[in-house]
Order: sequence, then structure tokens, then C-alpha cells
Amino acid sequence: MQIFLNIKSLLFFLFFVSGFCGLLYQIIWTRIAFASFGVISPILSVVISVFMLGLSLGSWAGGKWIPYLKKKTNFSAIIFYGLAEIVIGLGAFAVPNLFTIGGTLLLPLGEINSSQYLFLSALILGLSIFPFCFAMGATYPFMMAFVQESKWEERTSFSYLYLANGIGATFGTIITAVFLVEKLGFSNTLTFGAFGNFSLALICLIKGFYDRPSPEVEQPILPSKISIMENWLLNKKSRTYLVLFITGLTSLAMEVTWIRGFTPVVKTTIYAFAAILAAYLFATLLGSQWYRRNLNKQKTIPTLKLVGICFLFAFFPIFVSTPDIHPTVPMLLGSILPFCIALGYLTPKLIDQVSQGNPKEAGRAYAINILGGILGPLFASYFLIPGFGVKLTLVLLAMPYGILFLYSANSNEVSKPFKWAIGIAGTFATIVSFFFITTLEFPTGMGKGSLVLRDSTATVVAFGEGMKKRLLVNGVGITTLTPITKMMAHLPLSIRKKKPESALIIALGMGTTLRSAASWGIDVKCVELVPSVVKALPYFFEDASSILSQPNVEVIIDDGRRFLNRTQNKYDVIIIDPPPPIEAASSSLLYSREFYEIIAEHLQKGGIFQQWFPYGETKIFEAVVRSLVDVFPYIRVYKSFEGWGFHFLASMEPFQTPSSKDSVSRLPVMAKDDLVEWVYGIEFYNDLEREDLLEEYFSLSFEKEIPVELLLKPKDESIFISDDQPYNEYYLLRRYKDKKAGSFKFTE
Repeated sequence: MQIFLNIKSLLFFLFFVSGFCGLLYQIIWTRIAFASFGVISPILSVVISVFMLGLSLGSWAGGKWIPYLKKKTNFSAIIFYGLAEIVIGLGAFAVPNLFTIGGTLLLPLGEINSSQYLFLSALILGLSIFPFCFAMGATYPFMMAFVQESKWEERTSFSYLYLANGIGATFGTIITAVFLVEKLGFSNTLTFGAFGNFSLALICLIKGFYDRPSPEVEQPILPSKISIMENWLLNKKSRTYLVLFITGLTSLAMEVTWIRGFTPVVKTTIYAFAAILAAYLFATLLGSQWYRRNLNKQKTIPTLKLVGICFLFAFFPIFVSTPDIHPTVPMLLGSILPFCIALGYLTPKLIDQVSQGNPKEAGRAYAINILGGILGPLFASYFLIPGFGVKLTLVLLAMPYGILFLYSANSNEVSKPFKWAIGIAGTFATIVSFFFITTLEFPTGMGKGSLVLRDSTATVVAFGEGMKKRLLVNGVGITTLTPITKMMAHLPLSIRKKKPESALIIALGMGTTLRSAASWGIDVKCVELVPSVVKALPYFFEDASSILSQPNVEVIIDDGRRFLNRTQNKYDVIIIDPPPPIEAASSSLLYSREFYEIIAEHLQKGGIFQQWFPYGETKIFEAVVRSLVDVFPYIRVYKSFEGWGFHFLASMEPFQTPSSKDSVSRLPVMAKDDLVEWVYGIEFYNDLEREDLLEEYFSLSFEKEIPVELLLKPKDESIFISDDQPYNEYYLLRRYKDKKAGSFKFTE
């Protein structure tokens, strides 16, 4: 008995650490994929789908190959498990380099939203991570084969390994997001994960070669804790496989939809995404533990009852995410727990039931479950959400459970009252969701004339009237109509002695900065990540069509950083206003040293780079300054003329602050009209009054110049932003420590 307890402890440890490292890799691989292929939602979906594809094929192939491998080599299955862990650990070092090479190869393909680029980027990304995900999938059947050869009378080993892996994955998600990246950075965190995999491999290889397996003899068929097959499944594996496929497809599709739908409340920080993933994994392992407990009592919940429960629970996030009840983050995360708990119970139950401890059968069943997980994120991101929105996507994903339940209503697995309860409640939930529920995609009071656009990257909402118009991307306010966004163009363009001929704007927003730059009559390019943002431009400006039709104005759909990497052009002025908040996930790619080095390479001699910083944590402000100073030798900082936010002007050559009068004299007539557009009606003042007002605008900024040296005190060179150290994105430990010390504060 003691030897079996030791085996169980060893297996739990191995799959806990393996699950921990697996989610560590998924989180960081997704993040570094954004740096190479662009910060767009399809990249997230592809990483998840390829991750699941590798698990699926690895599980299937591992179950099929392990008997042959053992027979051919006479090695214990745990040795092959150890070799699989070595392969996984190598991925920590190989994948970042493969991403960099792949991203470089795709630069000549043009804009990021082209079908050619999306297909080839998905292909390269997939080929980069697939071998290592394949090895992850093979670990399940390899270890189940070891359980068999250990003579451990356990025919539900899959669910045991599934539980241990889920607990490790949950801890991996939380600790990676909250602790490891902030303290170690991406590279060292990957090394930490590789150390975990290599340690597991060493343990397994030592055990495998030290404890040689005894010759296998045919084992008697022992009574199982679970029934061979429930009546509802009619002794047909195909129906079990269908349920497994549906649970895989809907769960991963819902996860992608929850992330997008909950964004207006949970916001766009890395911790928001980690919280949703952690809640999903935690609930799944609760379900798995519940199943294991019922299994020991030899009384599990019927599959058909679980399907009906999943049907109802799928509507909870829809009901909770309506703006009418002002949902909080705990409410939203809590709304997904019941559905995920039910899935955590159902999935290992079905695989145990169909495999009866056989590695080959378990590998096949798990592969089918994961096949659904491969298609789910892609189906949701590319088809369902752009076509139907978050609410209807969740309704449609709930329907397969309702159809399965109603189709099997004649089964005697559940009572008639339960069937009626699920049928009536499910019908009611569907009708209410379809006709009476609004979602967080749509802000309250947006009005009838509002504009709603969707694509695979984001949901864009434009609403309001006059100067109170607003732009939301995935429910997050991006910008407003303010003269500050005009000054983002006019300030750097006018500060040059030599007349500018070209400008590049990264991030379109409402289009104010683009219009202002175009008023100079120069060549203007604007790079925008979200196609629907460009389509929303006419909502904010009546002259949008005429601006975009000018031969000297071009809007490009691309990731700003990727666009710079694929062009040889240089510009007199480059302007960027990164999306809020300062802590937004992946935003460090627009504040890092490496990004500023790319900017510097694309400035003409004497060119000016304008970086806007609205407000935020003082240390993040210092990190942005330090990253700029490390690249640009000449920097001037101006507080905006409205008294909030900062214009950073940086150059590789020295430049001076001109007088307000000189700056105004450099503005073309159309640029002068543009700058005062929202102050007075042009018919109410003469040219002299306009000149005075324009000079006042510039003097208000120039008088608030802040010496850059003052912004670097204390001179802590460890505070900076790089691609490997996303200082602004990961901040929980730092802020907790600063608040305890009484030193935490925000810039104004």
C-alpha cells in the first residue's frame, strides 16, 4: 500500500510542476508573440489554438506510440515522460528566437490585416510552438502507461493527473503574472520554467533507469469505480466523443469571449486577463476534485444532468455583465465559476469512463476534447464575435448543451422534474438574453445615433454629440475631443526651424492629430491597429472623407512597431499617443528602449519624436523618462497647456524651445485655423486676435517646460522599460511595497 501512496505523491508532484510550467509558457509566449507579430486578438487566438492542437495530437500520438516504444526499448514509460519534459524545457529558449525570425520573415507582406499575413503569421507562430505543445500532450498517456506498469490498480488515473495538472496550471497563472515577470522579466521567467521541466526530467530518468520495469503480465480486469458506460451514451463512444468535442470548443470560445466582453470592467491590464484565466482554471480543478470525491464514494453525477446544468450556467455571465446592474470584477469572475466547475467535473469523468485507465483510449478521448479547444478560439474570434457580438456569441455557445439535453430527453438518467426545470429555465434564459439583456459592449446613455463596429481585433463604439463625443474600444475610453491632441502634432512640427515635409502618427484615435498634421500640407502617414477605428472617423469629423482622400494622407492598418520594422522611410516628425491606461497589457512595447531605438532609426536628421504621457504612477513616469534618455540625447518635456499630461519631445540632434511668436509664424494658415477650431467661431475674431490666442497656446506649454534631469530623481537606473522588463505592465508587488512605505503616488 505504501508504494502506491508514494507513486501517487510522485505523480501529483510531476503533473503539478508540469501544469505550472505549461501555463507559464502560454502566458509569456502569447506576450512575446505580440512583439513579433503585432498586438492583435487573432494572435491570442492562434497561440491558444496551436497550444491546444499540440496537446491534442501529442495526447493521441503518445497513447498510440507508448506500447511500441516500451516494447522496442524495454524502458519504463517514465523515461519517455522525462524525455518529453526535456523537449518542453527546450521550448523556453527556442520559441522566442523562432518568433523573432518568423516576424522578420513576414515584414515584406504588408499590412497586418491582410489575409496573406494573418495566414502565414499563424503558420509560423504555430510551427514555432507546436513541437513543445506536442510534447506536453504526450505526457498524459506516457504517465498513464507508467501507472499501468507500476501495478497500481487505478482505472481513473486520467482524472487524477488532470486534477494535479489543473492545480499546477492555476498556480502557474497566478505566480507568473503576479510575481515572476515583475521580479525576473520574461527571459529569466522562461529560464525558471525550463529549470522546472529539466528537474522533472532528471527525477523521471533516475527513477526509470534505477527501477527497471518487471516483465508485463496480463492484468485481471478489476471492478471500476465508474460504470463502463451510462445508458444515455447507449454504449457508443461516438456520443462520448461528441460531448468531449463540444466541451472543448465551447469552453475555449467562451474564454476568448469573456476576455473581450468583460474588458470594460476588468480593464486591459495583464492582471485582468490573468484573473479570468485563473478563475477558469480554479473552477475547473474544483470540478475535478468534486468528481474525484464522488468517484471514491462510487456515486457520480449522471452525464446528462451535467449537460443540462452546463446549459443553464452558460447564461450566468450574460446576466451578470449587463451595465444595468453595474457589475464588479468579483461578480464577473464569479459568474463563470459554475459553468467551469461543471466542465471540470464532466471532462475527466467522460475520459475516465471511455478509457478505463487505458493510455491509448485516454489519449484519443483527450485529443478529441482538445480538438474542440483548437477550433473554439478561432471560431469565436474570426466569426462569432465580429458577426454577432459578445452577448449573442455566448448565447450561441450555450445552445449545443441545450440541444444535447433536449435530444436525450427520453433518457431515464435524470428525473422528469429535472428535465422540465432545465427545459423551462433554459428557454426563459435564452429569450431574456436575446431580447432584454444589454452587455458591457454598449455604454449606458449612448443614444440612438451611436455607431457600433466590430472586427476580429475589437468592438468599437462611437457615441455622443458635439464636443462630448467619445470613442470606446472594447468598452475602454480611448480619447476625447480636446485641443491637446491637436498640439501633439502642432508642437513638434512647429518646433523645428526647418519646415517639415513628413509626419508619421502611430494610433489614429478619433483622428484629431491626423487632421492637425494634414493641415500642414505635408505627407502624413497614420498607422492604426483596429480597422473599425478607421471606419468610425466620419462619426467625429464631417470632413473625414476629404481628409482621407488627400493624396498626401495615408492610413495604414498595422501594428505601429511592425510598420516601422518593415519600412525604410524616415520622417521629420513621429507622433505617438499610446492607448490608455499606462498599465495596459502589451503597452510596454510602445514605451520600451527597443521601441525608441526603432523610432530613432526612422527620424530624419533633426527629426522630432513626440511621446504623450497623460498621467499615472510616478515610478512608471520615471521609467518612461529613463527609457527615452537611454536612447535620445536631446529631450524636452512640456506640461500640456491645459495643465495635465506631458509632451515629451526627443531628437538625436540638439533643438531649442522657440519663442511662442516664432512657433506661430511657422504654422501654415490651415494649421492656425485647425488649432483654434474648438475655441471660437472663426467669424468672431480677426487675424490679430487669432495670433494672440495661438501665441497663448504655445506660451502656456513653453512656460511649463520641465528640465528632464528633475524627472530622473532619484537616479535609479533599475527603473526603466524594455521588451524583457515591462515595468509599466507588472506593478502589483511594487505598489504594495510602496504603499506600505507611504511612497506610492501618481503624477498629475
